[in-house]
Amino acid sequence: MSVSMSPPAGPNELRRGALSVGFIIFFVISAASPLSVLAGGFPIGIMLGSGAGTPALLVLALLVLLSFAVGYTTMARHVTNAGGFYAFSSRGLGGLAGGAAGVLAMFAYNILQVGLYGMFGGVVAGTMSSVFAIDLPWWAYSLLAMASVAILGYRNIDLSARVLSLIVVAEYLAILVLDVAILHSGGDSGVNFDSFTPEYAFSGNPSIGLLFCFAAFIGFEATTIYGEEAKNPQRAIPIATYVSVLLIGCFYAISIWSMVIGVGTDKIVPTLQALTDPTTFIYGLSDHYVGPQLTQVIRVLFVVSIYAGLLAFHNSAARYFYAIGRDGMLPKSLGLTHRIHQSPHMGSALQSLIAAVVVLIFAVMDADPILQLFAWFSSLATLCLLLLMALTSAAVLMYFKRNPQLQLGVLRRLILPAFSCVALSIVLVIAVIHFDVLTGSSKAISYALCAVIPAALIGGVLLAMRLRRKSPECFAKLGSHKL
Repeated sequence: MSVSMSPPAGPNELRRGALSVGFIIFFVISAASPLSVLAGGFPIGIMLGSGAGTPALLVLALLVLLSFAVGYTTMARHVTNAGGFYAFSSRGLGGLAGGAAGVLAMFAYNILQVGLYGMFGGVVAGTMSSVFAIDLPWWAYSLLAMASVAILGYRNIDLSARVLSLIVVAEYLAILVLDVAILHSGGDSGVNFDSFTPEYAFSGNPSIGLLFCFAAFIGFEATTIYGEEAKNPQRAIPIATYVSVLLIGCFYAISIWSMVIGVGTDKIVPTLQALTDPTTFIYGLSDHYVGPQLTQVIRVLFVVSIYAGLLAFHNSAARYFYAIGRDGMLPKSLGLTHRIHQSPHMGSALQSLIAAVVVLIFAVMDADPILQLFAWFSSLATLCLLLLMALTSAAVLMYFKRNPQLQLGVLRRLILPAFSCVALSIVLVIAVIHFDVLTGSSKAISYALCAVIPAALIGGVLLAMRLRRKSPECFAKLGSHKL
């Protein structure tokens, strides 16, 4: 893994050849925030979903996302663009669909990143108060993190990559130490594979459990965003996508299975229900099977994991601003890159501004940073990204139908993209039906949040229509920027 000496790029182009496959994988895994998901998300998902059967649902989600990745990476060999979903939808479904996907993707990555500021601020404020008796409001810590993320996002991409690589390695090592300790000791009642049997996989509320599993993978799809900055993108992006989704899925499945073994197959749900704060579950396991030293490391890495997600999603949002601004749907200034760093600095600055405004609004409203800012925004972003993946699968189908000269096998161009489109659409419908469970809010608030999605789609269509009216030539080229 290395950061290459980049070949010269033209004006307003991202830094070519800056990222190796390894660094792209680190960006994607850090966006998934594995430790924060294991410590903060899955205890609630296990409790509300299928309990001990959650590892089996993770395997199911992994298989669906692997089928999505086949068509996604196949198209990535022919469309290398920092716009990701936007570019694929534009080339496969047309400019109006591309505009809708572009605005929805910008919205999704921005609210996901802003929501993480709520979790970061809330967790750090609680830790500082309980450990050091320092009582500052959550938003103060969020703004401090925001300042450093803004600096890293403004500068060249390899600086962010180095920071994220260290964080990801530390996260994985800490959790793997706990996994090995639990399995080596035999856990509560011996090592078994009950979690993967239908009896447990379909117990409780598997539809809700499945939603938490899909939400845990959010971030892996961002590999294509870094295509313009990758070394040999036609090779790097497919490898990074497959490795990322497999690493994330296997890591989650093994770690959740180990946690179930540690507590006991029939005891895990009652144990979680008995906790005042289910997110402390992993700390109790660490204390019992390894010791307080690892627990302290995990506590620190929990916060660091959230920060890594902040940085990764900041980079994703900035690149969507850049790609769409470059194509003329947004102000052209957003399509500029820094003269020295060759970073999408204007998009980065805009993302930081949006985050600051939203965080301050929630602070003035005295809203809960985790139960409202994070829960609302991260859940809504999950819906957006599920819809974008289903749209992209449809775009893959249409792109290869229109380009028969590429002579691809029926599995890659038709069967797997069609399967993933249908499967992701079903998951999306389930997510909308149970959206109040994801947000932890009333049905009225939950469906009011859902209403923002069609508004974003309509806004994207209107922007694309305006571009078509002003410049039909630019409209015809949406998403087609090539290296």
